[in-house]
Amino acid sequence: MMEKMIALQQKRRSKKGGFTLVELIVVLVILAILAALLIPALTGYINKAKEKSLIAETRQVVMAAQTLYDEYYGTLAADATPVTEPGSTAGKFTMDNIKTLSEVTGTINKVTVSGNKISTVEYTRNKKKCTYTQTDGQYAVTDVK
Repeated sequence: MMEKMIALQQKRRSKKGGFTLVELIVVLVILAILAALLIPALTGYINKAKEKSLIAETRQVVMAAQTLYDEYYGTLAADATPVTEPGSTAGKFTMDNIKTLSEVTGTINKVTVSGNKISTVEYTRNKKKCTYTQTDGQYAVTDVK
């Protein structure tokens, strides 16, 4: 008798082997809710990473400009003023040489010198502009229209 009950229970278990449609739908809904919560958080991290990358490239431009200006200043008279408009030439201190030395892919819009130091740099990449000002040592990122 006991053997018959065990055999009957095993038959029931073998017939009930998979998940029901309701259980599968519940699992999918839970996964969709988790994805909806995580996606906005991840996009925020991606934007912050892009902004930090732009700031790092602007720092490279500032360092390259300061290096080239130091070389330029050392070869000329003390009252020499470099010209930093795009396409202009002032010895080795040109926008093209700054871009080459800094190894960046964006556009260097403006470099100004004050008191033998780089005072302002404007660098643009992917419709974002980063501006460095020497007075406060800050890098400000803005959207370009």
